[in-house]
Amino acid sequence: MWKYTVACCGVVLVAGSTLLLAHRHRRPYVPGQQVEGITQDLSRSLPPDYPRVRFTDVTEQAGIHFTHFAFTRSTQLPEDMGSGAAWGDYDGDGWPDLYVVDIAGPLSYTPEQMAHSPGGNRLYHNNHDGTFTDVTERAGVGFKGIGMGAAWADYDNDGRLDLVVSSYDRIILYHNNGDGTFTDVSKKAGLDKFRGFWTGVAWGDYDRDGKVDLYVCGYVKYGFRSEDLSKSSMQYTTLVPFTLNPSSYPPERNLLFHNGGNGTFTEVGKQAGVEDVKGRSLSAVWYDFSGDGWPDLYVANDVSESAMYLNLHNGKFKAIAHEAWVSDYRGAMGLAVGDWDRDGDPDIFITHWIAQQNALFDNLRFTRGGAGKRGPLRFEDVADTVGLGQISLNSIGWGTSFFDYDNDGQLDLMVVNGSTFQDDKDPRHLVPMKNVLFWQKSPEDGFFEVGAVSGSVFQQLHVGRGAAFADYDNDGDMDVFIVNQEGRPMLLRNDGGNKKNWIKVRVKCTRSNRTGFGTKIEIVAAGQKQYDQIGGQASYLSQNFQEAHFGLNHEKEVQRIQVTFPSGIVRVLEHVPANQTVTVEEEPR
Repeated sequence: MWKYTVACCGVVLVAGSTLLLAHRHRRPYVPGQQVEGITQDLSRSLPPDYPRVRFTDVTEQAGIHFTHFAFTRSTQLPEDMGSGAAWGDYDGDGWPDLYVVDIAGPLSYTPEQMAHSPGGNRLYHNNHDGTFTDVTERAGVGFKGIGMGAAWADYDNDGRLDLVVSSYDRIILYHNNGDGTFTDVSKKAGLDKFRGFWTGVAWGDYDRDGKVDLYVCGYVKYGFRSEDLSKSSMQYTTLVPFTLNPSSYPPERNLLFHNGGNGTFTEVGKQAGVEDVKGRSLSAVWYDFSGDGWPDLYVANDVSESAMYLNLHNGKFKAIAHEAWVSDYRGAMGLAVGDWDRDGDPDIFITHWIAQQNALFDNLRFTRGGAGKRGPLRFEDVADTVGLGQISLNSIGWGTSFFDYDNDGQLDLMVVNGSTFQDDKDPRHLVPMKNVLFWQKSPEDGFFEVGAVSGSVFQQLHVGRGAAFADYDNDGDMDVFIVNQEGRPMLLRNDGGNKKNWIKVRVKCTRSNRTGFGTKIEIVAAGQKQYDQIGGQASYLSQNFQEAHFGLNHEKEVQRIQVTFPSGIVRVLEHVPANQTVTVEEEPR
């Protein structure tokens, strides 16, 4: 079994300090450079069976004409955090539609200037032919502000996806009217009175009452003073402008909105134990990490300890990050959850700030040796041992997801990168970076960075932020949409992934929450098991499409599909032909 040399925490911290101190002394950072004592050439020759799959930027030809934050920065933190995107079938035609979040103007804009800005969030309807139509104006979802995240869910169980949007200032909830239009119901729902710096949003039915609840990440209590523009500060050991440093500001609390079932929500974060007042939170995900059938919560925090909350089944949670070994005091931005090693329990991948390495927390709930005996809920960071650690030292990671892009039955990873450092030559802009694509050969062989052989898009430099994953053209392989700070986005079409077989599973709920969040799906093909949970990907300020996608390699059928709904109902299908989308009903007629 191939392994990288495992770097201990002390080595990483010393290395990180060395790089950042170099930056303090005005040594310019060049993305991708090799820095003595910190990074090294970790490339390996690709095995001959690496995927012949390429990603092609089809943004313009798909009809997505959009530029994120087409303005001059005012050197303030909320502007530089970027925005995300969310895939969801809002009109129920079976095709993923796309919502893109924007920063519609600089923070220096007056409310009147912001209202008249040409920027703003966008909704693109999928035309079923590889193109999209901008329907923002008719739909009424073109929020103009400092937009951050978005996520779809059917919060009122009427069979139609509704939409929540987070921003610097407020939370917006749009109700789907069923005719292609939406109504802003933020005030009626009780969300409009909460003002702050809101980032990641995550829907999940934490009390399993059949109604989705909403968790909202709070970042920092940002407040602008003109005199702060002339100040500098230390972010870890790096000299940065005071107004761009999250450590300059106290953390903002997180919010948990319990769904009352009558169109209103009650904020219960403190009483539930998930307020996380010490964390500067950017991403969160609901997932049954403990395997007891109840959704737990993981929160990725920047310059503060990340949090994990165990669901106690009574509306309350227990903070277990330390005992689970995932407290992870680093600059955490993006989250991905998936069973990368196919051992039956969910693992966590986290993107980090520069010189801190991305992390892959391997779930140790099932003991080693194949006996299947459950142990305590604990995780081990194995990023270095599988090729995901040191290679990320000179990058700043954001959007990410596990996905099987080549349909070989192994989960792969993409990481969207972009700096938070201002360009020394032109401080109006941030330093761009390359995105990376990791192909997993096997759990024994680990991951290989394959951008160089997967399309010219991986050689381009961008200030990447959010990323959302979906098979938008319904051809059986996973595509990616990326939001780039201060620039045009990228719709990356997967060309070649569907040369191998696949199966997609959607759910139709009648007793559980109608979006199906928390539904567990297990498939068996060629004697191998794969697992997924609907709604279990967080990325960064973004949301993947609400279906489970599995690669089958060369198998022509799935021997068994088992779907476990949050209600406890289990449905089993056997001998399902490959290369189709299967919809499983909770209570079939």
